[in-house]
Amino acid sequence: MPDAETSQNPVTIARLQVEALIPPEKRGPGWDRHWRELEAYADAAMEGAVGDWTVNPRP
Repeated sequence: MPDAETSQNPVTIARLQVEALIPPEKRGPGWDRHWRELEAYADAAMEGAVGDWTVNPRP
């Protein structure tokens, strides 16, 4: 995982800050998958992903 100072991904920075406070034995199932998915979404958004990422409520 990248160093918080070198990472441009805000989710990676947040993950490192949270993991500094939450010990591994307190992390629930799916912890890594959850963070990897969020990091991937942030990476895609920062790379200028095409399309609308918002969800519009139905009228």
